[in-house]
Amino acid sequence: MCAGEAVYVDDIPSPKDCLHGALVYSRKPFAHIKHIEVESALASPGVVSFVSVKDIPKGGQNVGLQAFFGEEPIFADDLTEYSGQPLGVMVAETRKLAKAAADQVKVSYDTQGLEPPILSVEEAIARSSLFEIPPSLIPKQVGDFSKGMAEADYKILSSRVETGSQYYFYMETQTAMAIPDEDNCITVYTSTQLAESAQVTIAKCLGIPEHNVRIITRRVGGGFGGKGTRANLVAAACAVSAFKFRRPVRMYLDRQTDMITVGSRHPLKMFYTVGFKVDGKITALHVDCFLDAGYSVELSPLITSTITAALKKYNYGALSLNFKICKTNFPSKSAMRAPGDVQGAFLAETIIEHVASTLSMDAKSIREKNLHNFESLKLFYGPCAGDKLGYTLPLTLERLVLFSNFNQRTEEIREFNTTNRWRKRGMSISPIIYEVTVRPTPGKVSILNDGSIVVEVGGIELGQGLWTKVKQMTAFALGQLWKDGNDELYERVRVVQADTISMVQGGFTGGSTTSESSCEAVRVACVVLVERLSPIKKKLLENAQEVAWDALVKQAYFQSVNMSANAYWVPDSISSQYLNYGAAASEVEINLLTGATMILRTDIVYDCGRSLNPAMDIGQIEGAFVQGIGFFILEEHVVDSDGMVTSDGTWTYKIPIVDTIPKQFNVEMLSSGHHQNRVLSSKASGEPPLLLAGTVHCAIREAIKEARKDLHSYKSCSNEIIGEECSATFRMDTPATMDVVKKLCGLDNVEKYLQSLVHHH
Repeated sequence: MCAGEAVYVDDIPSPKDCLHGALVYSRKPFAHIKHIEVESALASPGVVSFVSVKDIPKGGQNVGLQAFFGEEPIFADDLTEYSGQPLGVMVAETRKLAKAAADQVKVSYDTQGLEPPILSVEEAIARSSLFEIPPSLIPKQVGDFSKGMAEADYKILSSRVETGSQYYFYMETQTAMAIPDEDNCITVYTSTQLAESAQVTIAKCLGIPEHNVRIITRRVGGGFGGKGTRANLVAAACAVSAFKFRRPVRMYLDRQTDMITVGSRHPLKMFYTVGFKVDGKITALHVDCFLDAGYSVELSPLITSTITAALKKYNYGALSLNFKICKTNFPSKSAMRAPGDVQGAFLAETIIEHVASTLSMDAKSIREKNLHNFESLKLFYGPCAGDKLGYTLPLTLERLVLFSNFNQRTEEIREFNTTNRWRKRGMSISPIIYEVTVRPTPGKVSILNDGSIVVEVGGIELGQGLWTKVKQMTAFALGQLWKDGNDELYERVRVVQADTISMVQGGFTGGSTTSESSCEAVRVACVVLVERLSPIKKKLLENAQEVAWDALVKQAYFQSVNMSANAYWVPDSISSQYLNYGAAASEVEINLLTGATMILRTDIVYDCGRSLNPAMDIGQIEGAFVQGIGFFILEEHVVDSDGMVTSDGTWTYKIPIVDTIPKQFNVEMLSSGHHQNRVLSSKASGEPPLLLAGTVHCAIREAIKEARKDLHSYKSCSNEIIGEECSATFRMDTPATMDVVKKLCGLDNVEKYLQSLVHHH
């Protein structure tokens, strides 16, 4: 291993006698499992065994995943409930042999006596296949909807829009290695965002106490929520296999298996009814929202809250919502970066655009007309709206209009569109409001004999720069003891891997607040150490001008001072939730002949409070935005008639690449000054900017409108009746792929143009 090279789970050398596992999964969405034929696979040299539900130890339970609202089994028993459901693990001496054996397994299914699988939310509604939403998570209505509708000059009734799913596409697929130990113990190295949850799940599955299960995660090669609850299934499958053979077992899923079995973002069908005035002021909004949760409830009820929070970014006067969480025969949908928030923000912009096109007004003016003032913000968001000074969204938008040179560029775009027939440009500007929740988090800081410092936190490094921020915080907090010592102290700090035996109550890494929570826990621990060391420093200063760090540490050890401090930081009710603000402007060019979209420029102004590390946070903002582009225009999650994922690799599933990134990409962080209830006045940066990629989708809509204007004029030439598809009002779901763009521009617009020339002559 080269010095400085990051080690991930699959890089850890295999221990002696290590076996390898490969998943065997169902090919049917809802069927009885009659027989799993493994004999021919087991006859191959080097193939050890097939591990299934029958191998769960006595006293253990068939639990591979535990979420807030329910459990999932590791392996299907006699019934498979989705295509891709794990049926067992083929275990062999090498990874290659295990995979070849898994591919050889034949499964017989029987659907007699079973209803057909549920493969759409419509079928789920028709068959009352729904998960319950706990009363505390049912969104509260705002204002009086009926009154708001009565005040409206115009109404849009039950208009429909849909969002597709999105796969996590981390660089490192699901992976784990389980090593049995003495006294019925087991150590599991796993790529997870939920080490504590993995410990609880595996203990339950093996029927042993939690202290017998040690989960170690050094770092994760990309998570985006997919290494949350979903990672536990692979870790538990590994643990059962290792327990059975009393030998180490490791697994990593190949990309195709990962894409088929793991799950993805929630797809949504939404219907909205909106009332508005002649000037574009919205007076009432009602939304019916149908979530496809897949086959288990998992975290789905939480998504209703996040959709609502992001949707509320505009003042609708009155807002009423109705959610249905549909149980279908698909892999379980789970939290993915900005879960629910991105769909809610998209819906808000769809409504704004629809109102604008109905009134033949500019969408930017409709946004401005419906932006919150501080009073309406408090009405919609309650206590987490904070104080008036903290409401920086109007300032953010104002800054963005200047920063992006919006007004001049819209004029230039108008000119471009009049002189170009087969290429059209569009530009859009929009805000976001993101509700953030901070969680209790542990931290531990220890100063060693030589003055070096070791730090543990509950959070896990996912590439978000957690360890860098924690090191900075440690150096900053202990630096009070050593004048000008921050930089040198930073070099002395080492943050170590997450370990559930050493650091309990680690919770989960997600929700964009792990860095600030972990930093605050570390700061609190450092305060304790500073208190212990200050009297010693004071004493030493009686005989010296300045005290060196090493001398202080040496003296503290000599006097038997406890050099390790634990903290469990629990945010108070005032600071546990707050709002994040940002805005973006994007300009795109579409090719009418191919439907291809090029993002010419994006400008972002984002309120990060006082950033803990501006370089890290700008990286997070840019990364989230680009992943958001994938959701809005590229990533098409396709299934066949059996509910099997067919977009199961890079050939069929397109993620953002270098060419996707805006040709010009400018990010400015608004330093919004002191926030008394924030960690060093900072604010979250990991997820909220993903929502801003909606501006690309809106800009494409603007460009398509221009194309449809031309199409309209060709149709007029041939005296055809102008239909709805030619107007400025049209439905555009996510993702807006090349096919969708081409179709919405008028798939046959070349033909229409040629016809218009014939008619002309």
